[in-house]
Amino acid sequence: MRVPDPTERRTIRETGVAVSALGVGTAGIGGMYTAVGEDEALATVRHALDAGLSYLDTAPHYAQGLVEERLGRALAGVPRDAYVLSTKVGRILTETDVPPETIFADVPARETSWDFSADGVRRSLDASLERLGLDRVDIVYLHDPDDHVEQALTEAYPALEKLRAEGVVRAIGVGMNQSAVPTRFVTETDIDLVLLAGRWTVLDQSGLADLLPAAYERGRAIVIGGVFNSGLLADPRPGAPFDYAPAPEALVARASVLRAACERHGVALTTAALHFPYRHPAVVSVLSGARSVAETDANLAALRTPVPDALWDEVAVLR
Repeated sequence: MRVPDPTERRTIRETGVAVSALGVGTAGIGGMYTAVGEDEALATVRHALDAGLSYLDTAPHYAQGLVEERLGRALAGVPRDAYVLSTKVGRILTETDVPPETIFADVPARETSWDFSADGVRRSLDASLERLGLDRVDIVYLHDPDDHVEQALTEAYPALEKLRAEGVVRAIGVGMNQSAVPTRFVTETDIDLVLLAGRWTVLDQSGLADLLPAAYERGRAIVIGGVFNSGLLADPRPGAPFDYAPAPEALVARASVLRAACERHGVALTTAALHFPYRHPAVVSVLSGARSVAETDANLAALRTPVPDALWDEVAVLR
């Protein structure tokens, strides 16, 4: 298996959008789990761009819009054609008096409401552009329509399709932590790509049952997020997060077995986790979040570290 150079660009269908093989997930710079200072957040984004990681992904949901605002400040003065940017729709933020309780630290006082109507799509995108200080993004995903599937298919998707036809955005897709609903979008609509989080990892390969083959057959691109399964693969231990909640003991045990297998082959589990998603040909990019310049450099180094095929043979047996 040839793992791409992190800066290699892959084009999504006929959209003209070319994403770097290693993309930048920006939730971390919003203080997921623990606070991240403004200066460190902006330096992290700029360092990733300087390193050639030209694909950046964000969302209003990340720290109640704070991440989009920080990203806008980090991108100020950067030539617009130097990066590809995606954001998401489906949640509307409204100013309120009290900051909500979230997994992010020090969030603004904004409450979230779901809205997958056509009007909601446009209002969400307009608000994102204002926070980002930009006049366009390249990719827009429908964000987590798990409980709003039919409205997302019949109202939100046509609104995105219209925005694409008008040239307001260049590529459209859906981003979720499950594979069944994205498979419906791949088979029932003309989306360009899917952002699949946590379901095509060295630990959880459930996306292989439906979404990945469906996307490959139809020429749709897959972007993979959540390669560390919210942190469990970064540090398998009791209480480690999986899907943003404490991992069940059985999953901690499986992750520990995987770590031991990696150690036998002289590879860090985090390195294997970053390499693994590229094993499917539908995958064009892997998003790896970073909270600092040092974490960005660690991700780059990991992806440039060879992983022996014997490890993958062992991982296949462990499934």
